[in-house]
Amino acid sequence: MTQEGAPGMKMLPRVLTGAAALLALAAPILLFAQPASAASRDGVCDSGEFCYYYNSSEQGSVSDFTSSVSDYGTTEPTCYDFKGPGNGQGTCIKNNAASVWNRSSQTVRVYYNTSYAGSYQDITAGAKGNLNATLMNENASHQFLSSGGSTCSTSGLGDPNTCAQAVSWAKSHEATTYNADYYDRCDHVVGLAYGWGASGSTTAYNHWLAVPSAYKHAGDRNVPAGGLAFFSGGAGHVMISIGGGQFVSSDIGGNGTLTVTTIATIESRWGKPYLGWTQPWFQANH
Repeated sequence: MTQEGAPGMKMLPRVLTGAAALLALAAPILLFAQPASAASRDGVCDSGEFCYYYNSSEQGSVSDFTSSVSDYGTTEPTCYDFKGPGNGQGTCIKNNAASVWNRSSQTVRVYYNTSYAGSYQDITAGAKGNLNATLMNENASHQFLSSGGSTCSTSGLGDPNTCAQAVSWAKSHEATTYNADYYDRCDHVVGLAYGWGASGSTTAYNHWLAVPSAYKHAGDRNVPAGGLAFFSGGAGHVMISIGGGQFVSSDIGGNGTLTVTTIATIESRWGKPYLGWTQPWFQANH
């Protein structure tokens, strides 16, 4: 995956003394409801908000959020910027934040890349402190997380098949011999499972990028049956969960096959980094 930051270009003069340990949750699941108590973005770190600071140790100008953002932008006046008074005010926040304060009730994950990808750091509810050495001044997106459970749902998506029907299709179409409809067509296969003649996306990775954040669970490996698991690396890869940590995937059992596998197998055998899972959202219907 192409890394968007520049690890060797840390803005060390802005780093102040003192560091606070930031706690991380193990494998949280994403939730996108905005905290009801949070105020609008005004450069003040209010209760219910996640806040970036331009300097370390929660110093300098503040940029406050109540929801996930997949791309901050890099050019004024359209980028997300530091709004509060102090050092850094008016600067775009992408690759310019040194510390954070999470005043929301949810864990917030800060990513090195846009679109919720690359290295990340989890900031638990109530935690404050400096971003780690990888993320300091190299922040490109963030997501609000939760430890609650998630299930597959086609509500409002217009899919011809339900999640259960898609799982049944995947299981009934497993194949250990070559089928031209499956070879190098992973995104087409998951589209077929949900009753589409075509997924509407040119590649699996483009499909991942197109899915709205409300339906996307970046980094979460607890994929419910019917959920679509995505990987980066070239055109990427996608497969459908059948529950219990198992998936039906094209080609992993040989060219043109459709067999049961796991996330770890895709990662180790093909070297494709796992991105996360999504609800069955398809460009064919959007």
